[in-house]
This record gives sequence, structure tokens and C-alpha cells, in this order.
Amino acid sequence: MTDQSFPPYYDDLDATREHALALLTRGVKDRRSAMHTFTVGTIGPDGTPRQRTVVNRGYDAETRALRFHTDARSPKLDELRRDPRASVHVYDPRAKVQLRMDARATIHAADALRQAAWDATRDFSRECYRVVPAPGDVAESPSAIAFTRGDDPEEGAKNFVAVTLQIHALEWLYLAHQGHRRARFAWDETGNLEQTWLVP
Repeated sequence: MTDQSFPPYYDDLDATREHALALLTRGVKDRRSAMHTFTVGTIGPDGTPRQRTVVNRGYDAETRALRFHTDARSPKLDELRRDPRASVHVYDPRAKVQLRMDARATIHAADALRQAAWDATRDFSRECYRVVPAPGDVAESPSAIAFTRGDDPEEGAKNFVAVTLQIHALEWLYLAHQGHRRARFAWDETGNLEQTWLVP
């Protein structure tokens, strides 16, 4: 592509894949990045899709695993235990890039990954895991919630869980006035990649 107004990934599948995954990596540390938060879709007990926004706490490029943290009492954990299939959606309006991903969730409630994530969590964030009643419970009013108190700085740790989402399919959409681009990338269980352009 000789026109310098086109991004380097515009007509290059490999560059497109690398660009998409680099956006997820950047979103971990850059709070101003649209990729710092993403929407996770799960399947509710009645089969209804459920969605919520979570914070991008980590991305492992080798395993293609996104990580977020949540409360052990959260309904989404029950949903993921019943069915670990999850979807991920994120849109970056500045880059004009949408990512849609299919993933499989692993819940880390009592392992080294979970402990390392808790150890790296700031005190302010740890307060969230002291809330009572549990997230999603009915409250009589907005002021009816409280936070457990005590001398133990680890008080919230019992409610802290890390979840990794291993991406096995990623669909990329780039909105451009010169012509949109759309592509799909899929990895099988052995890590073999299939990639193709799609009609936008």
C-alpha cells in the first residue's frame, strides 16, 4: 500500500492481528485507552445473555488470555461455572476499531495467579471486596450498603477472584472513510491459527 494515509495494517492480515492484540496489551496499563475496560458476555441460568463492563487487568500474549477481577459472590461467577463460554466486546472510537472475541473462562479462586493479582491490588481497590451485602443483592436504598471493618488488611481477600478469558476467536472491524476492513482470527486447541478477511 503506497498511500501513506492508510494504516500499515489496512490490507495486511498479519499486521491486523498484531495491531488488534497490541491494543489489548496497551489497555492493561493505559487508563485512557478504550481497551482498559471491556464488556464480558455470559449465559444466565435461564439462557439469557448477560453483559457487564470489567477492567482489563492483564493480557498474556502467549496464551491470548485476558484477565479481570471480580467479587466471589458475583452472579457472573456462577454463570461461568455453569458454562465457561464467554464473549468479549470492546470499541475504541479514536482508533475506530471494534473487537469481538469468543473466549473460555477459567476462575482463579485459590491459586498463585489469584494471589499475585491480590498482592498487586491497591488498598483503594481492595475496599470494593469488603462490601455487604453482596454485589447484586437487593438493597432497601443506596445508603443501605456498608463495608466490613477490622484490623486485618486482608479482610476483603476472601471475596477476591481473578478470571482469565482465553481468546479462541477474534473478529476485528476497522471503520475507515476510504473503506472499512473486517477480519476474523481463530485458534484451535493446539494453537493453530486460521485467519481470513470478511465483508464489513
